[in-house]
Amino acid sequence: MLVVLTGPPRTMKKRLRLRRQGDFQRILKARRVYVGQALVAFALPAAEGGWRVGVAVSRQLKGSVRRNRARRRVREAARLALLGKDSEAGLVGIPYDVVLIARPAALELPATAIESEAAAVRARLQGVHGR
Repeated sequence: MLVVLTGPPRTMKKRLRLRRQGDFQRILKARRVYVGQALVAFALPAAEGGWRVGVAVSRQLKGSVRRNRARRRVREAARLALLGKDSEAGLVGIPYDVVLIARPAALELPATAIESEAAAVRARLQGVHGR
């Protein structure tokens, strides 16, 4: 059976991801912005460019398959809720570098719940400066 996908790919563009360990460490030293059932968020205003998001999962979540599944689910929620349509960072206001740490509940909650938590992170960051 051949499956044909139409529309844009459902991936987060590399330029919108945090990839370096130094970036993760710098942001994790910042203040915690949000704590929810599925994720914990840390953020700092971005030095240049637009919004960037990094996703991490603790090894306390046993099994690489489970960790990778949690990472994929949180990354997709971040793509939809934090980065806007088609992974384009078209948000107004101050751009942020955000690290989302997936919690074990990220495997059990529906995708819409994880997406709403990511949207709450965005709302909190935009609300910090009266936006």
